[in-house]
Amino acid sequence: MKTFCVVMVLLLMGHGSQVIADDPKGVRWTFEDAHVGQLPEGWSAAKTGTGKGSVWKIVEDATAPAGRNVLAQTSAEGPNALFNLGILDEGTHGDVQISVSFKAVAGKIDQGGGPIWRYQDENNYYICRHNPLENNFRIYRVIDGKRTQLASADVQAEAGTWHTISVTMKGDKITCAINGKKLEVRDDTIAKPGKVGLWTKADAVTHFDDFQVTSVK
Repeated sequence: MKTFCVVMVLLLMGHGSQVIADDPKGVRWTFEDAHVGQLPEGWSAAKTGTGKGSVWKIVEDATAPAGRNVLAQTSAEGPNALFNLGILDEGTHGDVQISVSFKAVAGKIDQGGGPIWRYQDENNYYICRHNPLENNFRIYRVIDGKRTQLASADVQAEAGTWHTISVTMKGDKITCAINGKKLEVRDDTIAKPGKVGLWTKADAVTHFDDFQVTSVK
């Protein structure tokens, strides 16, 4: 078992991530070993909808909380109906805890960004996001490419500043938080385990760092 854990740590750290201390089922991505200008190994770009956009790559950000390298959605060409998806290829999670730091950088149509989970494919998953243009924090589900709002709260989290979104889903209960504001809702539409990842909408250029994922027992 010890040999397996050491090998796992080395493999993950080679991709800019590491096993979370005291939890071999948890992974933390800091992107520090990833190559600037490229999509990091172990990640894929996808889209909900059609049009230009969903261009994910590593960029440098001196203000980032976990080192200079961050994963960014860099395209400012996405149309209003497009969702930009950055998907972690390995692993699926049912009951899960997620934490990610994000900074809204630009976007005239939208600046929303946040994590996704129980991702079945590009048209079926859950989202929790904040949008500084609207000053709101929301939970959605996406089914067959259609987004439905599950919960919402007015929350001010300025663009150009780092904030942290946390998500816990256990069974059908979803709890999300940002800057001390919590949202809770129940939804059992997507019961199967799925992949996790990151999300922005339309032309939202957003930086993400310190992405942590842990299975919940």
